[in-house]
Amino acid sequence: MLMLGPPGCGKSMLAKALPGILPPLTPPEALEVSTIYSLASEPSAGTMFRERPFRQPHHSSSRASLVGGGKRVSPGEISLAHRGVLFLDELPEFETRVLEGLREPVETGEVTLARAESHVTFPARFLLIAAMNPCRCGHLADASRACNRAPRCGQDYQNRISGPLMDRFDIRVEVPAVSAATLALPPHGDGSDRVAARVAAAREIQAERGGLGAVNATLDGAALETAARPDAAGQALLEEAAEKLRLSARGYHRVLRLARTIADLEGTDAVARHHVAEAVGYRRAMG
Repeated sequence: MLMLGPPGCGKSMLAKALPGILPPLTPPEALEVSTIYSLASEPSAGTMFRERPFRQPHHSSSRASLVGGGKRVSPGEISLAHRGVLFLDELPEFETRVLEGLREPVETGEVTLARAESHVTFPARFLLIAAMNPCRCGHLADASRACNRAPRCGQDYQNRISGPLMDRFDIRVEVPAVSAATLALPPHGDGSDRVAARVAAAREIQAERGGLGAVNATLDGAALETAARPDAAGQALLEEAAEKLRLSARGYHRVLRLARTIADLEGTDAVARHHVAEAVGYRRAMG
């Protein structure tokens, strides 16, 4: 998930609220996470985890600290976020070389660190959430406050995220600035408890479909074809969107997985046209 919006729009707050709606770790998952923290000699090593990890490395982080490595090879932030959330705030401020190290782990759920003597593989199955401003000054959409390089500054800033990395974000949302009048209003919409209940129900559906711990993100090949095949109207829309948006094969399959998840959150067996439409809408261009 990638969130784009001006400073002060609450991107970090939204990201930090997400771990609270995820279900607790299962015993096997808790053992995996606890073992990783022991290998990394983290302060919390030696305790059994119940809640899913939430890691928020600073944008000055090195490749080794994010992906893993060092003289004594140890897990990086992506492995410490295993079965949890990795939140990268100010995404374009990370070094390009550091961000490119995420591409393969996001796909495979693990990272392999090569050394002269051996290869070490750590698990890295995490939910990647990132946030960024539309440009360096953050006011691209406000002509009265934007810098004198707008809109070129926004294009240059967002182009620091490579196409292949951007293609790995299933959901891309623009978060508008929040006015003082809006902040003064009472909260509206569903609370975290109700959202968490829907997420738990959807994950139960996925576990029944693929086995304990299975989620739609890992569906591939025949399993994806069976579980996420949309109805005729949905398939027609998906093919049309794939052509117009020039979706890669990765993007095409990610839309399918996301549409399946949207249907699961509704408690619907079939993937319909409106599920596909919503999933496609999340892959639109930003900025």
